[in-house]
Amino acid sequence: MALMLSDTYEALIEAGASEAKARAAAQEVAALDQRLGRIESKLNLNLTLTLLILVAIVGAAASLLTGKG
Repeated sequence: MALMLSDTYEALIEAGASEAKARAAAQEVAALDQRLGRIESKLNLNLTLTLLILVAIVGAAASLLTGKG
């Protein structure tokens, strides 16, 4: 059985959805949540690498401008 968000499942059941449809929808929401988590992780990594590159560029530029490079 795929990962399922139990709160979503229970809310859909209480709202009147059939058990099969509530289960399928909760699994789909869980899959989207996992996908968004992976995207967020990749964005955080890209941000970190971009900031490191920016720091290196600023450091190199400062070194060149002060004549220490």
